This record gives sequence, C-alpha cells and structure tokens, in this order.
Amino acid sequence: MATVADRIVQSLVQAGARRIYGVVGDSLNSIVDAIRRTPEMQWVAVRHEEAAAYAAGAEAQTTGRLGVCAGSCGPGNLHLINGLYDCNRSYAPVLAIAAHIPSGEIGTSYFQETHPDRLFVDCSQFCEMISNARQVPRTLRLAIQSALQRRGVSVLTIPGDVALEQAVGPWNPTELVHPQPEVRPTDASLDQLVALLEGAERITLLCGSGCAGAHAEVVALADRLGAPVVHALRGKEHVEFDNPFDVGMTGLVGFASGYRAMESCDLLLMLGTDFPYDGFYPSKSKVVQIDLRGENLGRRTRLDLGLVGDIRSTLEALLPRLKRRDRAFLETCQSDYKSTRHALDSRVKELSRQDGIHPQYVAATLSELAKDDAIVTVDTGMSTVWAARYLRMKRGRRLLGSFNHGSMANALPQAIGAQCANPDRQVISFSGDGGLGMLMGELLTLVQHDLPVKVVVFNNSTLGMVKLEMQVAGLPNFGTDFKHFDFARIAEGAGIRSFRVDHGTELASAVSEALSHPGPALVDVNTTPYELSMPPKVDLTQAWGFSLFTLKEVVLGHSKDLIQQLKDNVD
Repeated sequence: MATVADRIVQSLVQAGARRIYGVVGDSLNSIVDAIRRTPEMQWVAVRHEEAAAYAAGAEAQTTGRLGVCAGSCGPGNLHLINGLYDCNRSYAPVLAIAAHIPSGEIGTSYFQETHPDRLFVDCSQFCEMISNARQVPRTLRLAIQSALQRRGVSVLTIPGDVALEQAVGPWNPTELVHPQPEVRPTDASLDQLVALLEGAERITLLCGSGCAGAHAEVVALADRLGAPVVHALRGKEHVEFDNPFDVGMTGLVGFASGYRAMESCDLLLMLGTDFPYDGFYPSKSKVVQIDLRGENLGRRTRLDLGLVGDIRSTLEALLPRLKRRDRAFLETCQSDYKSTRHALDSRVKELSRQDGIHPQYVAATLSELAKDDAIVTVDTGMSTVWAARYLRMKRGRRLLGSFNHGSMANALPQAIGAQCANPDRQVISFSGDGGLGMLMGELLTLVQHDLPVKVVVFNNSTLGMVKLEMQVAGLPNFGTDFKHFDFARIAEGAGIRSFRVDHGTELASAVSEALSHPGPALVDVNTTPYELSMPPKVDLTQAWGFSLFTLKEVVLGHSKDLIQQLKDNVD
C-alpha cells in the first residue's frame, strides 16, 4: 500500500515538479525515501535549507513550474524561512514541506519542537498542518493550487509519523493544476484610460515584472504614445532588450535619464510594477496603474486611475483605441538616455585602463562575454548595482536576485536551482564576497551534483552597500570590512576550477576560460573597495550626511582611505 509520503511525491510529479531541494533529517525520511523510489523526481541535497528555498524559487521563476523544497522538524524547516520570504515576495510558486515532530508529542515541548504552521504564515499564501491521512488529498491539492494560482509560497506541515501512514480516500492528481486566466479591465475602464492618455502631452511608462510575456505589447504602446519606457529593476529582463524606447532604470540603483523621464512627464503609466520608492515618483503628474494584483493599486503613490488586469491582455485591448502621438518628449528622453548611457560606458573604458579592478568593468566584461540566453543571478548590495547598470539584457537572457526581499547570499543558491532546471543553459552567479561567505557551503553542492555554474566573486573585502549607507547617514565605517580571503583557493580545494584575477589585463581571459569550462568554475576578482554608487536623485539630507562622514573619517585617522575613495570616484 502507498504511504502518505508516496502520494505526496506522486502528486508533486503530476503537478509538474521535477526535483525537491533540501537537507535530509529523521522526520523527513519517509518523504526522501519516496523520492528515492520515484524515477520522475530528483532529490537535490544542499548544505543549508535556506539555499534549498532559494533554489526552488529560482527553478519556479525560470520555468514557471512548481518549485519544491523541504526541511526536517525544528531547526531544519526554520532554515527555510528566509528563502521562502524571498520566494513569496518574488511571486515564485513554491511548495515547502515542513516536517514536524511526532503528532502525539505536539504541544509538549518535545525535542526540536516548533510550530511551523504558525511560523510560516507571514511568508506564504497557504500554510496548513496535516494531522491525519484523510486530510492529505484535499489539503495537498489546495497547497499546490494556491502556490500556482497566487504565485507565491505554500507551506505544508507534516508530522513524520503521519507521512508514514497508509494513504486513504479518493486520489485524483489530475485536478491539481488549472491554467492561468487572461484578465483585463472593462471597456468602460479602458475608455477612462484612453481619455486620460489623450489629455496628456508627455507620457512615461514605468514597467515592472508584470510585463513578463508582454514585451511586444509594451514596445507597441510606447511607439503609439511616443512614450519613453523606464523600467524598475525586476522589469529590466522583460522590457530592456530590443526596445528603442527604453531610457533606463530609476530608483536607488538606477540612473539619471530614467529618473528625469518620470519627473518631467505629465502622466505616468505604471505597468505591472509595485516600485517601492515613493521619493522617485513624479511630484505633479497624473498617475495611472495597471496590475493583475488589485491590492497593489495605489500602494506606493496616489492614483488618478487604477485598473486590474494582466499587462499583455490589457494592452492588446487598449492599443486599437489609441492614435499615434507626437514624439517630441520621447526624442528628448531618448537623447538624454543616450548621453547618460555614453557616460556610463565611457567610465568603464576609463576604469579598465586604471590600476586596480573596478567592479563596473567586471560587470561590463561579463555582459559582453556571457551567452545571449544566460541566466544571471546577483547578490544583494553592490553586485546588484553593477548588474543593473552594466549587464545588458538580450532576448532570452534572465536576471534573478533578491530584489524585493533584499537578502544577502541569494545568488549562489539561486544559480543552483536555475542550473538544475535548465541544464543546457549558461548560469552565472554575480556573488559579492559577503554573500558568498554567508552560504559558501553551497560551493560543495555544485561539486556534489556536478552543476556547471560559473561563480564570479566581486571580492572587495567589505560590505559595500552597507558602507555606502553609513556614509550617506554621516556615520564612520564600522563593522563593514573583513580580512581579504582568496576564494579561488578555497574553491579549488573543493574541486572547482578556479581563477584568481588581480590585474585588469587578466580579467577577460579568465572569465572566458571559466565560461567555457564544462563543469563548475569560480573567478575570484580582487576589486577596488572604494567605489561610490550615486543614485539618480540626491537630496540635501544625503549630501549633508556624506559631508559629515568625510569629516568623521578624517578625525578618526582614516584620511588615507578617504583620499583613495575620492581618487577612484572623481574624474
């Protein structure tokens, strides 16, 4: 007779899942054994459950299928929680199996007892505990449906003894998955939108991750309206490529042309974005927001009109109603973007000739040498800044990161999930030395499963983004710097093909050789620690804070580092 664990694994296969990421543990043994006996399902053993959640999320984001991770009772499943927060905030359909202590011991302060059915509520769309075998068919179906339809995390808590029970009741796994519907506003709502657009002279589009699959429609809309396209970070991979109307990104990691295209418009049309930084929204313009998730409407800025709909279906219905518009505003923004982009690219060329290896040059080199359909994962912090500004999106190229949750150490485990799910594609991890140090054990996972992930380390021996935040706040640097470690030697000891780059002239050849290596490879780049990342908008508080920081650094005797920082960032 099949056990509950058997039926769970069989149902996950029916739902499209192909692997489960996790760390084995006694309360999880029945699930792992069911995987062993199911040829269609693979167990991917990682070194930390947080990495399992990140990997499952990356698989879900790159395939659209259900990602699955698992943790044993107590500490095992608690380690999942940070990665699950990221999955949920990235709209990744993920099912987490949280194994639990024996059902008869719940509530007795038993060894390793926690309450996962309570702990995971805030980072999930669905979170329930299975207390007997009769619950399983319906509860499992609801968990899978919630993850796929609501595009988020479902958590299923299962005591180890319940997973070993014999399965009972009717079982119809073909009911588990339903297609995604098309959603668009009513005709009356579209008429309201058309009236607002016709009454505006300068229209700017702000595009986010909700524009996935709607590239052609976004470009057609920009062409029809004569509107520049600004992208949020999560929209970069969906709208930047093959788009003559794109004028760059806004926000803290963006640059000036994107910010100015929004600030100078008289109507901002937000498409599939929940862009969080209210200080970067235009102060006087009308604002219209279209989003599939109605709860996002008006959350970040006041609205003149909010519409619920998926972007592709909505724009398909909207485009025939619109007339071709004047292009003067578009051409001004395009010219501004051309100048801004030229300045950024010229800066890279200049830095490539200087002593030391600047991180902008590393990102630009990787952008040039990576395959057109490469999947790139980036650590939070300065790695994200350099990827956002210098990694060019091409049709088929993907960009993943912890863009909403903002957690360190995401890049390597996300690369693991992306590579497992896409074995024939090039996967590159933009890892900061801080992020890699936090989950460095996952280098062993690359070797364990022979995953040809390419890890590029921006090794500046500092938490660069935190250091910058301290400077802006007028605080002296403290706790942000580390001893310099040779990650190439560490990786080589694990059996990974490794390269150490200390001079800019060595960078391109090392990256090329690493990318062509058939197995896992790591390029440890000794980058300069003094780079400043200036946002497109700097207010007086930030300027005063930085001035106060410089004064404190001199008083504390750190003037040597300060002078080097100024030399690296002032032409």
